[in-house]
Amino acid sequence: MTPTTTDQPTRRPSGALVPVLAFAGIVVAVMQTLLVPVIKDLPQLLGTAPSNATWVLTSTLLSGAVATPIMGRLGDLYGKRRMLLTSLAVMVVGALVSGLTDAVLPMIVGRTLQGFAMGAIPLGIGLMRDMLPREKLGSAMALMSSSIGVGGGLALPAAALVAQHTDWHALFFGAAGLGVLAIVLTLLVVPESPARAEGTFDVLGAIGLSAGLVLLLLPITKGSDWGWSSGTTLGLFAASAVVLVLWGVMELRISAPLVDLRTTARREVLLTNLASIMVGVSFYVISLVLPQLLQLPSATGYGLGRSMVVAGLCVAPLGLTMMFTAPVYARLSARYGPKATLITGLVIIGIGYGGGLGLMDAAWQTVVTSVVIGAGIGLAYSSLPALIIGAVPASETGAANGLNTLMRSIGTSVSSAVIGMVLTNTAQTVHGFTIPTMHGFRVSFLIATAAVALGLLLALFLPRQRPAAVPQLRASSEEDAALERAEEALRGFRGRVLGADGAPVARAKVTLIDRRGRQAGATLSAQDGSYALAVPSEGPYVVAAMATGHGPHASSATHPGDDGTVPLDLSLPGETVTA
Repeated sequence: MTPTTTDQPTRRPSGALVPVLAFAGIVVAVMQTLLVPVIKDLPQLLGTAPSNATWVLTSTLLSGAVATPIMGRLGDLYGKRRMLLTSLAVMVVGALVSGLTDAVLPMIVGRTLQGFAMGAIPLGIGLMRDMLPREKLGSAMALMSSSIGVGGGLALPAAALVAQHTDWHALFFGAAGLGVLAIVLTLLVVPESPARAEGTFDVLGAIGLSAGLVLLLLPITKGSDWGWSSGTTLGLFAASAVVLVLWGVMELRISAPLVDLRTTARREVLLTNLASIMVGVSFYVISLVLPQLLQLPSATGYGLGRSMVVAGLCVAPLGLTMMFTAPVYARLSARYGPKATLITGLVIIGIGYGGGLGLMDAAWQTVVTSVVIGAGIGLAYSSLPALIIGAVPASETGAANGLNTLMRSIGTSVSSAVIGMVLTNTAQTVHGFTIPTMHGFRVSFLIATAAVALGLLLALFLPRQRPAAVPQLRASSEEDAALERAEEALRGFRGRVLGADGAPVARAKVTLIDRRGRQAGATLSAQDGSYALAVPSEGPYVVAAMATGHGPHASSATHPGDDGTVPLDLSLPGETVTA
């Protein structure tokens, strides 16, 4: 059996790889909260009802949820860097569309295109997984995972500054400029990953997922207008359930699904994904509530009467704290495991929302709330990839993390729709203007607290993972001994990649190919040339290796299916130069 080869990276990844990918993640995450500073004015700015204006935010989150598995799968098939650039280009087009309109429908179209760029987050994680050495992967993935919150938090003060001093359409032109900058940096710094998956793109799966999520969120947003017991509302909920169930059945029956639902059969994966939805819900609530509370006039009796810029600055610690918790997470997880880190993060979020119910009387109190909740969300978001990777075989990590990112996106989408509905239903009309009430703000915080409590309950039932159970997420060389013990316990192939002169080859791409010619796993060799690949089952495999400056090499080997490792060294010939 001859393995399918792929092109090697055109160049080795530089030290700027992680910052550039994180910047791209932050840029696309900015789209989530770009309009939050002007959310209370959107109905007037667009000449539409408040419930319709809610879709200007919800459409971005919804398209982000759909884009996550779509772009992840396309990246596996056609190249992660290529799809990352495509995602950023779509975002730029969407920003320009929104920047040139004052009508609600074109605005929603543009915002939908902007949200579709959220697929850049899993693509960035995939590029890191394919190219970074294992000792750097943990902190890098934590930073990329947290970029969703970092971008959303940092967008608030910047967007407020722009909206207060210029026309609000300038927000979109600024976002387009950031997108162009991210494209240029990606072209200059990020090489293409050589990993490619076999199979085809699941078009029906993409359509089914999109239809199911739209049918779910539409009645949540419009239910108060139509009536919660009306035939339209109940019919759409029923249609959503039917479509999502049929979609799930179809995904389980095809060989190359858009979302590999088979990974959810494991208890730890299912519980982690459900907890991820709760974290996504809790993240977006604070971004919607605090800016509006801060900007409402003090004449209301509860508004804090602050400008857009001050409101943005008060909520900015949400993103800044998330950024600073990424390296903290790597140390905590290495010592106590990702489950303990997730539980700690959820407890901190719960404390933030619980305390926030009584800290709404001054601007400094909202800053405290933002700092506490930001720290908790940063820890929780950073823990999720480690929990997933530690629960599935190496060959399933891409599909499993894509599904987890989808769950987080669904959480933020549901949060936007539900909180928008709550604030609309509890609003009061003053001098012809509809404004949210303190009761609506408190109910929103209670919803977030309940979501965190449910997430904490789910996290408590996760099986404990020892730190050594996730060796590819180590961030410190102090764990080398534990890493070696973990690799020795691996069921699969283990050995070294050597050059023609017998010297170890670092950062060689080692790929595991099953009997059907499909990729079953991949890794990079360490500085000493060592590698370890898990196998999903017993049987014959091909282990192929390639590295810049060397010719490719493939060896056939059979794994007996027990819990041991099969030693297999790979010797790469010198690179053949042709005229």
